[in-house]
Amino acid sequence: MIRTIAILSIAGACLAGCATMAPRYSRPDAPVAATWPTGPAYKNSGAQAGDPEASDLNWNEFFVNPQIRRLITLALANNRDLRVAAFNVEKSQAMFRIQRAALLPTINADAGGSVQRLPADVSDTGQSAISRNYHVGLGMSVYEIDLFGRVRSLKHQALEQYLATDQARRSIRISLVSEVANNYLTLAADRERLKLALDTLESQQSSYQLIRSRVSAGASSELDLHQAQTSVDSARVDVARFTTQVAQDENLLALVVGAQIPAELVPTGFSAVGTLRELPTGVPSEVLQRRPDIMQAEHLLKSANANIGAARAAFFPRITLNTSIGTSSDQLTGLFSPGSLAWGFAPQLALPIFDHGRNSAGLTVAERDRDILLAQYEKAIQVAFREVADALARNGTVAKQLEAQQSLTQATSESYRLSQVRYQSGMTSYLNVLDSQRSLYGAQQGLISVNLTRLGNLVTLYKVLGGGG
Repeated sequence: MIRTIAILSIAGACLAGCATMAPRYSRPDAPVAATWPTGPAYKNSGAQAGDPEASDLNWNEFFVNPQIRRLITLALANNRDLRVAAFNVEKSQAMFRIQRAALLPTINADAGGSVQRLPADVSDTGQSAISRNYHVGLGMSVYEIDLFGRVRSLKHQALEQYLATDQARRSIRISLVSEVANNYLTLAADRERLKLALDTLESQQSSYQLIRSRVSAGASSELDLHQAQTSVDSARVDVARFTTQVAQDENLLALVVGAQIPAELVPTGFSAVGTLRELPTGVPSEVLQRRPDIMQAEHLLKSANANIGAARAAFFPRITLNTSIGTSSDQLTGLFSPGSLAWGFAPQLALPIFDHGRNSAGLTVAERDRDILLAQYEKAIQVAFREVADALARNGTVAKQLEAQQSLTQATSESYRLSQVRYQSGMTSYLNVLDSQRSLYGAQQGLISVNLTRLGNLVTLYKVLGGGG
């Protein structure tokens, strides 16, 4: 009997390895163009031939700023969303192991005993009696011989779910890295704006005091004094606004990092940020398929495809085995005596005949799930293509925008200087000085914004090209 159970177990395991009834999977064609968009908004990347692609480039190779590197390291260790994603991976892996275990028989050892007294009026002998029964054995219960691949399909489904969860973790990791960098850059920009507002306030207060002296001497009018006051108040408003913004930026960065930010990691401005390396764009069909969110969507599609195999197998018979072997005796001392061998073998077959359309509806649900995930997979590719195209468009024009903004800042600075000279010589009113000062201040703020856009877009490009973890 032991040999019979072993043979049945091995046969069941072999049958479990048979092909499933799931449809043959082939990767759908990407519903996007074969090349990135071209036109005035796009230019060739500054990357050199042989440079690693974003997906092969670790974040500490892309970000050269030591403060950003340390902040990203803190975030990877403390961010709660990333922790949840890691726990989900472990949970999904355990669920896969549970489903995989169903492919092999489970052997249980059991031992037990019972003592029962029968009164005389129900005893076969007409006298009261005490019956005893003890047993020790091994058994295999409700093991399904996977003739039609139902259990195998469910195992494949669980595996793809696990792989999808792992890709989701990678996607969250890449998003976290880019979010920390972007928040750092935003904080640096707002600190630069605050510094500019403070410098402007100091300058306007000096101008106000000068005009006030000129008014006392009769060299300027009260109108000039009130116009100067508007500049001071406007600068005070910006100082308060950017002070609030800097505090909120620091709070957001601390939330993303998941820990208190050390003072030495807080940027003072753009001067210490440094530069980021250019990235080769590659071929869309290759680049997009390496993004973790696209890989996650494909694993979910494969999972739904495997589930169709399980739904199809439900139409066919299910064979389960219940077996046991051991010893039994009415005395504990006789459990292992000759002749105490006991065994049982109970195969069971279930064939669906009338299920009122349940299996048919289950197959329809599985097929529609596959169709839904196919559409979501294609949409994910289209969204990814658009994200890369947008980042490339920004990358292709931001250098010209920065050059123009720098020229504008220089021109408005010279205009402001000349307007001050003309006012002091009495050739023009203070209104011209005020207009020139506002133009210069706006151009300087605009220059900070363009620099933030340039650096932030490089971070975005690293992310949407599937930057390596």
